[in-house]
Amino acid sequence: MATPEAAWLVVGLGNPGPAYAVARHNAGFRVAAALAAAAGRPFREPERGALWTPATIGGRFAVLIQPQEYMNRSGPPVAGWLAALGLSADNLLVITDDLDLPVGRVKVATGGGDAGHRGIRSIGDSLGHLEFLRVRVGIGRPPPSRDPADYVLAPPAPEEAGALREAEDRAADAVRVVLADGPVAAMNRFNVRPGPPSPEPP
Repeated sequence: MATPEAAWLVVGLGNPGPAYAVARHNAGFRVAAALAAAAGRPFREPERGALWTPATIGGRFAVLIQPQEYMNRSGPPVAGWLAALGLSADNLLVITDDLDLPVGRVKVATGGGDAGHRGIRSIGDSLGHLEFLRVRVGIGRPPPSRDPADYVLAPPAPEEAGALREAEDRAADAVRVVLADGPVAAMNRFNVRPGPPSPEPP
């Protein structure tokens, strides 16, 4: 595939298959699917271990992928696509769910640790470092009595579902801003805690 200058690889993390489609852990898949749909570019059959489609996002050429090797084996498809496109990790953006952010929060990050996220860890293992851009979608932490693995693979509670959908919409917007205007502009716009609602006028 001929790759235009300043192309991007945009990765939505999740687990393949209908059983996981609505899971909290699949927020990255859903954001990638929304970006593909908005660009009018349905995903194509898997190559290099991932569903993929070329798309214009934020005015830039990108390849969107959804790795199909399960979350803890996301790294090899990501590394394979970077190599095929002739890109470095400077042009990699990963969309991921995040236990450490409250439900509904979105955060753009330029690197950091894996915070126990097996998809991020696998990508780091395959690339040899964790210095790549991320758009993180908050799913909140489970109560102490609940196994985090069970929590992330379950759908959101009914009272959380709306906030998660809105966060996924904002995450798609954050990806567009990163590609169009850079990560600093995206951080300034999306890494702000939402304030209390404005009071009703008298």
